[in-house]
Amino acid sequence: MFVRIPAPVSGGLILSYKCNASCRHCMYACSPKWRNEWIDRDTLNEMLRLLSEYIRPAYTGSDSIGVNEGLHFTGGEPFLNYELLLYATEKASAYGIPSLFVETNCFWAKDDETAFQMLSELKMAGMKGILISVNPFFLEYVPFERTERAIEAALRVFRRNVVVYQFEYYRLFKALGIKGKMSFEDFLGIRGARDFMDRTEFFIMGRAAVKMEELGLFIKYRPESFYSTPCIPSFLRPWHNHYDLYSNIVPGFCGGLSLGSVFELPLLIERGIDIERYKILGFLVNENIEGLLKFAKEYGYTEKEGGYLSKCHLCLDIRMYLYNIDEKHDLFPELTPDGFYKNLL
Repeated sequence: MFVRIPAPVSGGLILSYKCNASCRHCMYACSPKWRNEWIDRDTLNEMLRLLSEYIRPAYTGSDSIGVNEGLHFTGGEPFLNYELLLYATEKASAYGIPSLFVETNCFWAKDDETAFQMLSELKMAGMKGILISVNPFFLEYVPFERTERAIEAALRVFRRNVVVYQFEYYRLFKALGIKGKMSFEDFLGIRGARDFMDRTEFFIMGRAAVKMEELGLFIKYRPESFYSTPCIPSFLRPWHNHYDLYSNIVPGFCGGLSLGSVFELPLLIERGIDIERYKILGFLVNENIEGLLKFAKEYGYTEKEGGYLSKCHLCLDIRMYLYNIDEKHDLFPELTPDGFYKNLL
């Protein structure tokens, strides 16, 4: 049986999972512990050529950007390999890919001149804008002065094509007069858990599921609570999927899962995914998390006594179990890349 995937209209290209940070909320389990592997230039060229046939401009035009529009370069932290980022920008521009932007945590903005020069070079190469990440998780790794500096430089270079996500935290950090880095525990000590839970927008999936469980801030639920919530809307969608350096098609924000190779994209759109071969994908598409849980129990999986923070937490726990019992990693090929499961904690 085959299930077709929709043709993409936007997305992100993961140049590497290597990052200067190991943020507690990272959906893709990025960290400094990953091998220093980056997409090779031949693969990058072919991937951009293929994606250029699908990616559509932002609603306001090809020279504008939007979080869920166009194509963005991400990671990991793409500025760890600035030369590759610059090359990727030039190639994407040559292929006519619209609404191109880069996502970053700003660790690189060490001085005003460097920040302005790097962003100016990227703009000259064809970059249309930038998304700058700001929240307490990034603050553990990136001095706030660098975030401020990057935003100031970005506004000079890209003007209206600057997205600060989350802007409320940028305003809060400035109001608090924060300098340097700050541990998450110290931030909670200043603002309190309730303020964090009310203010912060993030998904309890990936590393967040593990780290938030350790902190005990959120209510847990029994698996039955998630049965009525389908996976397909976020799992098989045409917008904001990701394509990684290993050529995996990562559905939505579901790190550690692959719909197949990006180079098989035309075939997957026309014919579909073989869900008899990729059983986990089949259960998520046809029977949602309830079906996947029943399937995992056949392999010996047992539910957590305390429950789960979210449906994605349950899915992650199941996938971690299935990945670990599959010693040769050939029973469930959709559980990839290996680094996701090895660097989650």
